[in-house]
Amino acid sequence: MTSAYLNRIATAVPPNDVHAAFLHFARLQLATDRRASLLFKRMAEKGGIEHRFSYLVPATDLDGDVLDAEALFVRGRFPNTAARMRFFETHAPTLAAEAVERLLTVDDRRRVSHLLITCCTGLSSPGLDMELIERCGLSGSVERTTLGFMGCYAAINALKLARHIVRSDASARILIVNLELCTVHLKETTDLEQILSFLLWGDGCAASLVTGEPGGVELDSFKAVLAAETRELMTWNIRDSGFDMILSGQVPAAVHDAVRGHAESILDGAPASSIDLWGVHPGGRSILDAVERALDLGPAALGASRDVLRRFGNMSSATVMFVLESLLRRAPAGAVGCAMAFGPGLVAETMRFHAVG
Repeated sequence: MTSAYLNRIATAVPPNDVHAAFLHFARLQLATDRRASLLFKRMAEKGGIEHRFSYLVPATDLDGDVLDAEALFVRGRFPNTAARMRFFETHAPTLAAEAVERLLTVDDRRRVSHLLITCCTGLSSPGLDMELIERCGLSGSVERTTLGFMGCYAAINALKLARHIVRSDASARILIVNLELCTVHLKETTDLEQILSFLLWGDGCAASLVTGEPGGVELDSFKAVLAAETRELMTWNIRDSGFDMILSGQVPAAVHDAVRGHAESILDGAPASSIDLWGVHPGGRSILDAVERALDLGPAALGASRDVLRRFGNMSSATVMFVLESLLRRAPAGAVGCAMAFGPGLVAETMRFHAVG
């Protein structure tokens, strides 16, 4: 049976760094609650995030009622879901096309047979698949599949599906696009837990190519782990004022227990010390800390994940691909890896791989 290879990855982010502007917004939201303000300040300092990017342009006067240059977000009247989706429809294709343009050669475009898209932050039809066919010169006969609303672990599922396709059709050349505009779902709230969840989110896109041609890393195996009785800890629902995220403070402990309890299955019985490359989705500093403790990893093991978190924040489904892109750039042939990402369920989607040069 044909093996499947993740040959290469390209990434892109919007032009505007909004992390500092968000910190200012959050401080103003919590200004009347001294305890909450101090806790937010402490959590932000320990969060391990320095930059997050968006198509939203921060207003020049951060103390005013208008938060962004387009006046989409105005205190007292944040946009409804329709306005947020119009913003998504305007900007998402541009970011997706930028990542694809960085990935594909002219020859690649003619040969792409399948297009897989993951996204949980915007919905429209015709959507990103049709936009990319037109903007990037893909064949009109390309087979299109959208893995929608799966959250942060969707990229691993897309790689799993791509592996199935290659194993059934050795000539398949699969373009995967993981696109998220998380920042468009900012809420005006004084709820500390919700504000802390907004502290994580950034926007980004990863495009990758999976084929049966050796190169990059071989996709060896996949395992899904469902953590029992954690369904309500992480949810993502469409409501009148955008998409509402619930991210409980209990998530890191649940991730720790799930990974530690299923480590033998995830690693196919091998010890954690046998893994050279760890591609862990940086859902937040506490998530990475939980995985590190669960597997008794050394402080450098999750370095790529922590670096992506620092530079970009959590970009939902795109994030683990940013980590894998970093690992692919320096992976020596034969290096053994394990990737994992976490999302609503609570589910850990995991992947074993090895570098082939």
